[in-house]
Amino acid sequence: MNLFQRFMRVFFNLLYHPFAFTYDLVATTVSIGQWKNWVYSILPFIEGNRILELGHGPGHLQRALLNLGLVAVAIDESAPMGILARRRLGSSHRLVRALAQKIPFTPESFDSVVSTFPTEYIFDTRTLSEANRVLRSGGRLIILLAAWPKNPVLAWLFNVTGQSPSMAYESIKSKIIKTLTDANFKTEVRIVEVKSGSLLVVIGEKKESKC
Repeated sequence: MNLFQRFMRVFFNLLYHPFAFTYDLVATTVSIGQWKNWVYSILPFIEGNRILELGHGPGHLQRALLNLGLVAVAIDESAPMGILARRRLGSSHRLVRALAQKIPFTPESFDSVVSTFPTEYIFDTRTLSEANRVLRSGGRLIILLAAWPKNPVLAWLFNVTGQSPSMAYESIKSKIIKTLTDANFKTEVRIVEVKSGSLLVVIGEKKESKC
């Protein structure tokens, strides 16, 4: 692990725990005000009525799912994030403090499992195994992995640093597909263009069990 990766790990740990109260401000700033819109953009990819969110954060997606009348449940290992999300959702919340590597629900409980802007835990083999376990046959794992704002200055910067959507897509596509295929998912990795930016979305469909 290089120095930058270590720095980012420490940064996100602080953001999700002691400084969770700053999460919305930081997310809004780095996304030029588009963070919540990007999170909501994955709603069309969700299938079924029983939805599990991994890493609910401050609860924005849970609010949207509940407003749509879906049976939405979420887990997060951060106690401060749980407090923020409960304030946002009130008595309607279905939040559980838990690790994605040990999802506390029975097999085939959900139609879709979703995660937006997760950290590295999302590709942990234990996380993928658990997501597969709790999904029904043919159910979907949807991951909003990254986003790039549509801004001329940022577009130039991303290209200079090798972090443009197309460059990121090509560099990680095969690795992601292999990782999810090994976890029993039929996988598609795509760049989704929205008005405010480009989104990197991973869609994994749980393969049907062979009798």
